[in-house]
Amino acid sequence: MAGRTRIIVVDDDDLFRESLQQNLTDAGFEVTGFNDGRPAIDHFLAGGTADLILLDWKMPGMNGIQVLRELREKGLEIPVIFLTVLSDQVYEEAALLSGAVDFVEKARSFAILLKRIELILSGAKAKSGNGEGNGGGDIVRRGDLELRRDTGRAFWKEKQVDLSLTEFKMLLYLVSRAGNDVRYRELYDLVHGKDFVAGPGEEGYRTNVRTFIKRIRQKFRMVDDEFEHIENYPGFGYRWHDDVDRAE
Repeated sequence: MAGRTRIIVVDDDDLFRESLQQNLTDAGFEVTGFNDGRPAIDHFLAGGTADLILLDWKMPGMNGIQVLRELREKGLEIPVIFLTVLSDQVYEEAALLSGAVDFVEKARSFAILLKRIELILSGAKAKSGNGEGNGGGDIVRRGDLELRRDTGRAFWKEKQVDLSLTEFKMLLYLVSRAGNDVRYRELYDLVHGKDFVAGPGEEGYRTNVRTFIKRIRQKFRMVDDEFEHIENYPGFGYRWHDDVDRAE
């Protein structure tokens, strides 16, 4: 996977950026670095491509959130992982709500970051998932919902719902277990890898999952303001609820 995978690193800390680029190169990735958001955006507008962007939060000129929002406004849906020294939960929520797929503190080891990168890229490149969902094909249909696993696209009442890869994976997992309660930890492990810890105790990963689910609900309600199919069971997790007994 890594041999043909292109990663863009955007960080104004020259020492950190160069060290990270070297580690990624040693891991087999093709890496390009930028010390500011504007040249990174210009790179893509000029036809440059990448499979993943590692983006610093605090930079002079444009901060990471501004860079991400401009990329999304221009239709660039490349997965973005924020790298930051900011550990407060509010920053993680802001990153995820702006469309990032992950948020990693710079103090964490390269091994942790590499695992997160591999999880995200393996999901982005998968053509048919891991047998999750109802039926083994690339398209899962359940009532008004259609999930296309080959492209990571979701449709509700024939209208596209613009989910990120992470949001799509969470939704697919819930739908594949429709009618059953799914624990916070199951959803969190799906995104971050088994036993990863976010913040202090159980509340850290629960808050992380709530942020994702809130964003998924918001996106569905943008196409249907009566959408109410993701139910919360406080202290346990979530359930996909509808009147369909099985996938079509």
